[in-house]
Amino acid sequence: MSFSNIFLRPFHTSKECYHIIKMSRLRVVDNSEIGRRAMAEGKPPKCIHVYNKKGVGTIGDKVLVAILGEKKKGILVGVKKHQPPRVPKFDTNNIVLIDDTGTPLGNRIHVPIPVMLRTILKEKTFAKGVDYTKILAIASRFV
Repeated sequence: MSFSNIFLRPFHTSKECYHIIKMSRLRVVDNSEIGRRAMAEGKPPKCIHVYNKKGVGTIGDKVLVAILGEKKKGILVGVKKHQPPRVPKFDTNNIVLIDDTGTPLGNRIHVPIPVMLRTILKEKTFAKGVDYTKILAIASRFV
């Protein structure tokens, strides 16, 4: 590596992964205060844990993220990973931040979310448990 290449290094030294595993960089797509602040400062959240048996996240999975020195939970609404037919593939790994009761921290989602997310989130919602369908209510566009 030459001396001139040291100063041309981009800000992030790790590239964005095509699948969601630990330490994957994510993009907050809702208008929550902590999400807007992190994306404006150029410090995107990183995945700490994926709440499924495989450890690899896909659309609709719940993840634990580190954002600005805090731990928050979120739902994946778009991934770069190669998708099966009729499932949209996104340019970035998108996340909507939620609290412990499943309520989104923001009140608007800025990007289109996949239609198949409706069935995934309705399967994960229980009568007296966490209500993930509130994410669908704040979304304005579907693909």
